[in-house]
Formats: sequence, structure tokens, C-alpha cells
Amino acid sequence: MLTLPPNCRVDLPKTKSIVKPFCLSHGTLECYNLVESRRFYEEFLGLECVRHGKPAMAIRLAMRFHIVCVEVGDQLKPVHLLNHWGVDVKTREEVDQAYENAVKYQDEYKIRKVLPPQDMHGVYSFYMIDLDHNWWEIQYYESGFQHDDLFDYGDRFAMKDGRTFEALEEIRVRTELA
Repeated sequence: MLTLPPNCRVDLPKTKSIVKPFCLSHGTLECYNLVESRRFYEEFLGLECVRHGKPAMAIRLAMRFHIVCVEVGDQLKPVHLLNHWGVDVKTREEVDQAYENAVKYQDEYKIRKVLPPQDMHGVYSFYMIDLDHNWWEIQYYESGFQHDDLFDYGDRFAMKDGRTFEALEEIRVRTELA
């Protein structure tokens, strides 16, 4: 019998699927040099890193989901801001402090670009590009939003088959009442 890790969801999908997953385990990003990138991930972002193969290391923060960082050298291609990794902090002030430190330590950690903080899509955050052209968003949800809320509230927009879903305003009100 399969034993699931304690923090993996066991809710079954509402529809039948071909693959029967029990946990979303990892994503992947690329880097020029694992040694230089590891310093940024550990010292600046506060992530845990382990080198599990000659060309790769795993990166995580207090959960089973992890990022596999693969060294590709000069084959690396920059990505668009929409392809970013989010890092949550506890307060708006922590976003501001992280922003100030990103600017302050930009040269030391080879951070390519730091965008100013802004309020957008219900989040107070800023974006930065690391030495490997990966975008990171340091973010704080002022409403107390939790990532599982996206799935708890369900789809918000109509699908092609005509099904409709709750309006964004109704979700905001429900969040405030919780």
C-alpha cells in the first residue's frame, strides 16, 4: 500500500484522468553555474539547497515541493516575467525590506534587474531577475489570502462549455468574512 507524505493532498480529482498523481513534486529552472546560483538561493532568498547530481541541485523551502536547478552553461536562454517563482513573506514591510536589500546587494549577488514594489492582482510585491535570468516575485497578500484559496473558491470565469463561476468580488467578500 502506498503511504503518502504528510503534506501531500489526497483529494481525488473531480474528473477522471489518465494519470493518477498523488503529489505535485517539483519544477525546473536552469542556471549558468550551480556554485554561483546556490549562493544566491541560500544567502539571499533563504532557500535550502542540496546537490543531488553533478549537473543539478534541488531547492526547497519547508515543504516537499522543490525546484530542480540544472546547470546548462551558455545554453541558458532568458525567460519572460510571466515565468517567475513566487516567494511569500509575512508582511508588507518585509517586501519593502527585501526590495531594499535586492537593490543594496544587486552587484554582490549578480541580480540583473529589480523592479519597484507595487500593488497588483491582490498582492504587494516586487520582481527581480537573478544571475541566471530567472524572475522571482517577493510577495505579500494583504487580504490574508492563502494559495489553497484559489482552489477552494473554484473557477471564477466561464468555460467554453458555458458553465459559470463565482465573480471575483464575491470571492473577495467571502475572504473578508472568513
